Amino acid sequence: MDRSVYVAMTGATQIMRAQEAVSHNLANASTVGFKSQLSAFQSVPVLGQGAGSRINAVAQGVGQDGGQGAPIDTGRSLDISVRGDGWIAVQAPDGTEGYTRAGDLQLTADGGLTDSRGNPVMGGSGPITIPPATDISIGADGTISSVPQGEGPNALAIIDRIKLVNPDPAQLTQGADGLMHMADGGAAGLDDTVTIASGQLEGSNVNPSTELVKMIALSRQYDMQVKSIKTSEDNADSALKLLQSS
Repeated sequence: MDRSVYVAMTGATQIMRAQEAVSHNLANASTVGFKSQLSAFQSVPVLGQGAGSRINAVAQGVGQDGGQGAPIDTGRSLDISVRGDGWIAVQAPDGTEGYTRAGDLQLTADGGLTDSRGNPVMGGSGPITIPPATDISIGADGTISSVPQGEGPNALAIIDRIKLVNPDPAQLTQGADGLMHMADGGAAGLDDTVTIASGQLEGSNVNPSTELVKMIALSRQYDMQVKSIKTSEDNADSALKLLQSS
């Protein structure tokens, strides 16, 4: 009886973890540049003394869905989306270099260019700062141009170039800050083949209908595990009564 309860208990616990991943995806269905998180169940033996007859059904993350989200036209000059594969380099809160697909860029009061979370966008020699300007444009290769305040449209000046990278996905890992990082702790090199579209954002690639179906299926599986635990407890009680009456 103990063995069946143990298997059902671990299954129910891991299903709850899988539901957390689905809930996280649903919560970010409208988040710019969000990539759906993937998870799968794996059978992991319980280590220790005794016969190797017990396993844990473990829900583990297996990476991200690399599919591109639908484009969202905004017409805003500081909104950009990466075309195809690639990432926008930013400075993470811990000072290291991180990577994001969220292109809804912002300007701070002192002219710093950041992503929506306030992480400075990286350029050719560090975080990008844009002097006061009447017009800002971003080219397909990430080049930032602006017309300084008080100047005419012919005074267009190149400010910097956004660092765009495209490392091997196997070299990337997601950090607790929500950014992607190089697994070896280093920084990816500039990739001239990565291009962006200005006045456009990349939407989340989460499919809400698919995630809702997953949540319903996991909920039913959880109910089955709980029912198995109850059935095992009832069988144990019945066996105990038989032993007491004999």
